[in-house]
Amino acid sequence: MTTAMIIAAMAGTTMALRFLPFLVFGKDTPKYISYLGKVLPQAIIALLVVYCLKDVSIMSHPFGIPELIAGVSVVIMQAWKRNAVISILLGTVIYMFIIRIM
Repeated sequence: MTTAMIIAAMAGTTMALRFLPFLVFGKDTPKYISYLGKVLPQAIIALLVVYCLKDVSIMSHPFGIPELIAGVSVVIMQAWKRNAVISILLGTVIYMFIIRIM
């Protein structure tokens, strides 16, 4: 029961933070808020990619090959299906499979 309450509180907080700009600004959203809404998702993804690849060593085994294959598969799947969840899930599965067999 405690776990369900914690999850509900987290979900409620997340929803409140997402709905807050719409409640505060209504239909008159400032241009800079709209701009941030358009550029921040790509910036966050780029930051996550850099963070994930910062410790990859191309000078020692496995030479960054699992990361490269998984990254390329994510890019291809995203270009093909345009679905971030499927792309990231596929990349994760491919990466985990490769590191287990190497």
